[in-house]
Amino acid sequence: MIDRPLYVDKIMAYVDTPFVKILTGVRRCGKSTILKMIMERLKTERNIPEDRIISCRFDSMEYEDMTAKQIYTLLKEKLSPAGKTYLFLDEVQEIKGWEKIVNSLASDFDVDLYITGSNSRMMSSEIATYLTGRYVSFRIFTLSFGEYLMFKSKFANVGEPKTELANYVRLGGFPATHLQAYSQDEIYTIVRDIYNSTIFSDIVKRNQVRKIDQLERVVKYTFNNVGNTFSAKSIADYLKAERRSLDNETVYSYLEKLEKAYLLHRCSRYDLQGKEILKTQEKFYLADVALRYSVLGYNADSVASSLENIVYLELCRRGYTVNVGKTGDSEIDFVAVRQNEKIYVQVTQEINSEKTEKREYSRLLEIPDNYPKFVLTTDEFAGGNYEGIKTMHIADFLLSAEY
Repeated sequence: MIDRPLYVDKIMAYVDTPFVKILTGVRRCGKSTILKMIMERLKTERNIPEDRIISCRFDSMEYEDMTAKQIYTLLKEKLSPAGKTYLFLDEVQEIKGWEKIVNSLASDFDVDLYITGSNSRMMSSEIATYLTGRYVSFRIFTLSFGEYLMFKSKFANVGEPKTELANYVRLGGFPATHLQAYSQDEIYTIVRDIYNSTIFSDIVKRNQVRKIDQLERVVKYTFNNVGNTFSAKSIADYLKAERRSLDNETVYSYLEKLEKAYLLHRCSRYDLQGKEILKTQEKFYLADVALRYSVLGYNADSVASSLENIVYLELCRRGYTVNVGKTGDSEIDFVAVRQNEKIYVQVTQEINSEKTEKREYSRLLEIPDNYPKFVLTTDEFAGGNYEGIKTMHIADFLLSAEY
């Protein structure tokens, strides 16, 4: 196992607290492995005996036909009589009535509970209903650029970060694809399997979607338009032009289902002048850039929007709430807020003309406040300040401890 301290350290801070620790995220982003890392730390750092650490994986056939009551009874029998039991319930949403099991165990016994999930039953709105005020939630993402470099260093020589960024853009960050030296085609095959299992298990089967071809057309449109603002109506109009009639509500429903399966992240627009979230023309970003290439094939023309996707995910990893900024007729790629902090970020693949430079910097110069502002690019010599706006290479930004 390759350690992922970004998450493990945060979760370990809540050991022995009365909160249920919930890990959510897209399939195969590493949730189960992070549970194993926490178990290992409990043994080595907290000296917890192995018999007080219980782990169950509920996507196993072993539990397929069991009721919530039967599983509750089974877990109850496993609890240690000699002190607190540390319970790790992996993919617990597979059990109908899982929330009753978790609530009862947390209320009735001396347990410290950790659970994972990867579909709509584990969305924050659902959890809030099931476990009112009794949980802390951790969103797990695929590998950051820093984690990708660390994984790769275990089996290959790692080049300069600015060079490696090009590989990261093409190959993405699903942990399973970076445990050994896979070819690009092998990586896309693995990611396509993750995509297919998510679409069919977490969306089609769970929601009884019958018109799978319609869903896949919405997926392809969304994947093709990463980083572009669009609405359900935009997709419906596009499909209508393709002679595939689909109403706005159905499109919106599909987008919501993709979001609840953690394949998509919705990024709303924020009016910097009116200081309000706008309800139209949102952007969507993928859980991992490799999803796009595994489904649509690699296309060099999409690198700019994939870089934007990567920066968006990095801001989310670091705990920012991220919106697209609207100022007059212009857009700021990202307005990122974390408690009392705020940063503005423009992402551009390269600044190769005075017109591009003016466009990227002038938008940020129009913002009257003094919060940090960044232009991120892949220009080899990116750096320095332009009227107070910091210019950075995207690789340096992704690897920086502080901005």
